[in-house]
Amino acid sequence: MSQAGLFAAEPRVLAEDGEGGIRYWPRFVDLMLATRWFDSLRAEVDWHGGSRPMYDRVVDIPRLTAGFPLDGSKPLPMALDDAARAVGEGLGVAFTHVGMNHYRDGRDSVAPHNDKLDSLVPGHPIALLSLGATRRMDIREKQPSGMPPRRRGWRLELDAGSLLVMSHASQTRYDHGIPKTTAAVGPRISLAFRVRPQGGRW
Repeated sequence: MSQAGLFAAEPRVLAEDGEGGIRYWPRFVDLMLATRWFDSLRAEVDWHGGSRPMYDRVVDIPRLTAGFPLDGSKPLPMALDDAARAVGEGLGVAFTHVGMNHYRDGRDSVAPHNDKLDSLVPGHPIALLSLGATRRMDIREKQPSGMPPRRRGWRLELDAGSLLVMSHASQTRYDHGIPKTTAAVGPRISLAFRVRPQGGRW
């Protein structure tokens, strides 16, 4: 894939810090290519459901997941290989893993959270490539201890082909999540590219 069109427009900058902050490119790849990648990954990836303990019961994780190392140790679907190359070359980052979420409809979601810092190499960003239907991401500043409840936040519509880049440092200050919605929305796949310590998983 040619890199000539990548990052042709300036990103929307949501937050600044010494590592690049939080930035959003609405059109990292064009819609036709994003649709091809979505169709291929939806059909070819071995998606998994799961469950987790919550309080006094075990609940289903409200989305399907998958993941791959990017070190060549495991064959990648062609669409994922192309997407990983585009994101890595576009940002100039040698990502080591990709985690994938498949949101089947508006009932699928992910609760507000930050990435676990002990599972990331400091100084390297997290890059989220969106494919499929548009879904809203809520990004909210964490509540500092002892401070009044006034926090910055954004409701960001993640379109197909868009790229959201969050610095490692931003994970200490902001939570992000995909809320459930009663609106009629189609399926979405997100690709989360990260740099993990040696031996880390997606």
